[in-house]
Amino acid sequence: MLTSIFPNKDLTDEQEQVLNDILEFTRQGLQSKQKSVFQLNGDAGTGKSVILTQLFLKLETLAKQNQNDNYFLVNHPELLKVYQENAGEFPQLRKNRFLRPTSFINRLHKIGKKADVVVIDEAHLLLSESDHYNNFMQQNQLEEIIKLSKVVILVFDARQVLKLKSFWSDQRLAQVIPKNIRFKTATLKAQMRMQAPVKIIKWIDDLTDDLQLDKLNQINSDYLSSDADYDFRIYKDAEKMYQDLRAKNNEIGESRIVATADYPSTLDGKKHYVNEGKFHLPWDQYNYSKVTWAQKPETINEIGSIYTVQGFDLNYVAVIIGPSIVHDGTDKIRIDVSKYEDQEAFKNRHENDIEKLEEAKRRIILNSMNVLLKRGIKGCFVYFHDQQIFQNLKR
Repeated sequence: MLTSIFPNKDLTDEQEQVLNDILEFTRQGLQSKQKSVFQLNGDAGTGKSVILTQLFLKLETLAKQNQNDNYFLVNHPELLKVYQENAGEFPQLRKNRFLRPTSFINRLHKIGKKADVVVIDEAHLLLSESDHYNNFMQQNQLEEIIKLSKVVILVFDARQVLKLKSFWSDQRLAQVIPKNIRFKTATLKAQMRMQAPVKIIKWIDDLTDDLQLDKLNQINSDYLSSDADYDFRIYKDAEKMYQDLRAKNNEIGESRIVATADYPSTLDGKKHYVNEGKFHLPWDQYNYSKVTWAQKPETINEIGSIYTVQGFDLNYVAVIIGPSIVHDGTDKIRIDVSKYEDQEAFKNRHENDIEKLEEAKRRIILNSMNVLLKRGIKGCFVYFHDQQIFQNLKR
């Protein structure tokens, strides 16, 4: 999980070309008096973070001779721990240059300075409205970061938006980025995390984009077994799935069980459980240590959430898809927003700011499914709360 985003990881030809394009764009941007923004797009697992870490290592190596002031931002506390730990392995990197966006914005406003280059991983997690609880007083984090920087390099994936207060779409992004700046985009296509056949990846995308179940029936049965190159299984019994996952964790490590936010959980210090038949495990709690949740051996005995594992690689992931995902009586699913327990995800948004609010809520639930299902490098186990879905797929 840590080494997957180390700055010295080998790049594919596609990634190498994109990295060189960004470096040249950044060089020209620093020489120009015009603000510059580069947007790197790509689905979960396409290697966006790998490019950013190598980019920032090169930028910081040059910073000492050019006296540039660079920052790397990520609005994800677990990922920030990884980047800061990685920084300790490379003398060119400074841990204090890896920050949460709010810390960066407040720091530069306080000292009255502007940065040269700002790299933003997981820009789809930036706040798109003020959040006084988290000390962000302005209206839009990306807008503020652009104001405080000469060059901004951001990674964006609309399918990883998880909260209304950080609600982004391609259209909304275009509205925030000023029209009078240098702007360029690139999109990564190749799936680098999952060692899965295209048909399985496509089934996940069909499920979380068009709510289609029937496409799974087109996958060759060779892929639906533990003997395949990618171990993909759908279970009737959540406890059986968990025991199989534990066996994989004992065998190769870095395997965890996660669930959609369809089961009650609050950060009150008490344990809250996910129950499915004989299956009974507690949710993860807020991780105060410097070690990421998925690296702790004892967390095999907990349920991870979207906020725990987003951006991370696991060898195997087991996913419990809860009551908000319902069989519609045909070959599709439907979303029951009222069953989604993460109501915090739907708060802090002026309703008239999103034209189709209910559709945005459904999209957040589907996004969380997409992210969870794409964590596993070697395999993915899936359990649906709605047994009609399993029966439909069993056909």
